[in-house]
Formats: sequence, structure tokens, C-alpha cells
Amino acid sequence: MFSATLLLLGVLFTVRGTRAQSVSQPDGHITVSEGTSLELRCNYTSTYGGSVSLFWYVQYPSQNLQLILKNLAGKTLVNGIKDFQAEFKKSESTFHLRKSSAHWSDSGVYFCAVSDTVPETAWGAEHKPPETLEFSDTQ
Repeated sequence: MFSATLLLLGVLFTVRGTRAQSVSQPDGHITVSEGTSLELRCNYTSTYGGSVSLFWYVQYPSQNLQLILKNLAGKTLVNGIKDFQAEFKKSESTFHLRKSSAHWSDSGVYFCAVSDTVPETAWGAEHKPPETLEFSDTQ
């Protein structure tokens, strides 16, 4: 049996001006067994009164950064690659990533991002402390 370790990093896209956003991922090192469900939590704040754009990214070992999913339209449920899904709750300022059945190949570095603009106009990013989810061989 395998378990997975995911490293979670929060990213914040900022633009010039007085608006402010932040993201936090309250879970630390996360280990799940293969075949079990997983949830990676993302909480955000934004002083921007309009809608925000939310993203989940992953970097698998020895690979480039990859977009898992994005929510540009404020949808409650967003489907992504590899059966990942994120639930957006504006009233709670959360965008949690979920998968019903984890696989050892899900091991990697994960991070959530928030922006009040489209990514092409973002000026920078703020990284939060890492969190991990790891798969390990357990008999």
C-alpha cells in the first residue's frame, strides 16, 4: 500500500495599487494512503470588492509547474486534471482542492493562488510556508 505526501505552497498575485489579497493553507505535511480521499485546504482574503480568480497548481518531482484547475467565473465546483476538483465558498473565503481516490503519482508540491486580475497582468507573487502530502510504501 502507498501513501502520498503533498507539499502545499500559497501564492498570491498582486498588482500595483491599494488592493490586497492573501492565501493560507493551514495543513502542514499531509500523508494519505493510496485509494483514500484527500483534501488540501486553501483560505484567502481579498480587500477587492469584486470577484477574485483562484488557482491550484502542482509541481511533480523533476517536472515543471502545472495548472490543476482555475476558477475565473466564481463557480461553486470546478473540475481539473487527474480527477481533482475544487469547491469555492465565497462566504467562507475558501477554495479547497479534493480528490476522491489518491494515487502515489499525486505526490508533489501543491499551491493555491488568488488574484483580483487576470494572470497576464499580475506583477508578482507571495509564497507561503510549504505543506506536504507524501506517498510512502506501507505494508
